[in-house]
Amino acid sequence: MENKDTNIKVPLLSKIAYGMGDVGCNFSWMFVGNFLMIFYTDVFGISMSAVAALMLFSRFWDAINDPIIGSLSDKTHSRWGRYRPWLLIAAPLTAAVLVLSFWAHPDWSNGAKITYMVITYCILVLGYTCVNIPYGTLCGAMTQNIEERAKINTFRSVSAMIAIGIINIVTVPLISSLGNGNDKKGYLLTALLYGCIFAACHIFCFAKTKEAVEIPEKKKISLNTQLSAVVKNKPYLIAVAGQFLFGLTLYGRNADALYYFTYVEGNQALFSTYSLCIIIPSIIGAACFPPLFKLTNNKGRSASIFALLTGISMFCMYFFSVGSAPVPFYVFSCLAQFFFSGFNTAIYAIIPDCVEYGEWKTGLRNDGFQYAFISLGNKVGMAIGTSVLAAVLGACGYAANQQQNEAVLAVMKHSFTTIPGILWIVTAAVLFCYRLNRKAYNQIIQEIQKRKAE
Repeated sequence: MENKDTNIKVPLLSKIAYGMGDVGCNFSWMFVGNFLMIFYTDVFGISMSAVAALMLFSRFWDAINDPIIGSLSDKTHSRWGRYRPWLLIAAPLTAAVLVLSFWAHPDWSNGAKITYMVITYCILVLGYTCVNIPYGTLCGAMTQNIEERAKINTFRSVSAMIAIGIINIVTVPLISSLGNGNDKKGYLLTALLYGCIFAACHIFCFAKTKEAVEIPEKKKISLNTQLSAVVKNKPYLIAVAGQFLFGLTLYGRNADALYYFTYVEGNQALFSTYSLCIIIPSIIGAACFPPLFKLTNNKGRSASIFALLTGISMFCMYFFSVGSAPVPFYVFSCLAQFFFSGFNTAIYAIIPDCVEYGEWKTGLRNDGFQYAFISLGNKVGMAIGTSVLAAVLGACGYAANQQQNEAVLAVMKHSFTTIPGILWIVTAAVLFCYRLNRKAYNQIIQEIQKRKAE
């Protein structure tokens, strides 16, 4: 076998293009995570209990399709590589389903609403999987240089933070403006705009990136063999646990955010103000991962530090509100977002290194399959976070577009501050156990290259 040099420097344009891929991802998935639940309950007219059931059901669907898509992407052969073709083909199709998911029919019967919600959401999840797993795996295929991967993921995270900031700032006024006071129309047109951005960003990522790391040609590998290799990969298992907690905490809080500002603070427009205040700390925090990694020489430890400080900052937010103490509320909000953005960069920078460890440990390289379980862990966390939030709000007596009782308001406030604060501290403890540092990684890469040269 030819010993191809994969310890390469990635061109700046390719790093920018890869970052644009996550811009596209967030114009789909962050829009879904932040706005779909309140769209279902307050615009479509679907009950909290039905939404909670959907979120749990969809994860069983994910458990089936994520590993399948991961394996299929590993087996893809084309002149563009294994992972890039998925961005070109799946992104436009997923964009169309995103639009359909935000097409409300409040006059339908409850059974028809729920059926439509289940079908469109499950197809949307499948489409997003077909884009996101190959996209996430692509980073590890662009280079095996650990510093370059850190830089690529920094571009990804900074781009994502900018996109998330824009989405959170403009979406509420955009829905109002495009709908002229009709939220049904506003959500649909906003989804159409965001779907176009989603597709365009991934096509640009496809066009300006290149795969350098090839998976060795091998015979068909059984599912049991692949799962056995995963179990032996301790850094990877820690990464999966970190992603599960990440999804649980992030998406549960994000789903609650619009409810919090609408009902606890009493003004939905404050969500845009809050998002505007945290966008600069988001960008700066995302760019702070490389220096902290240089200091710790361990991506997991870097992520652990960021998670701990995120948790402390969010916990402190409970004691303040926009109405009574706006300055400390926004100060701790900015700190929480600053540290979270650094964590977001670090947690994704870990993944491709775990793939190299797995190949060194077991002789098996299956990038897409492993990223599928990373994605699944994040989605399962998201499902539990959002479904538990919906179930508890429903049990406490949530009523759409009305004044909420004290129990519902308390759930909304704790779900935005103390609960995610505690979960971030737990996440920090898990990732502190990550042992794969820079020195060990470089030795692993050298041994892998020697094996290929033999």
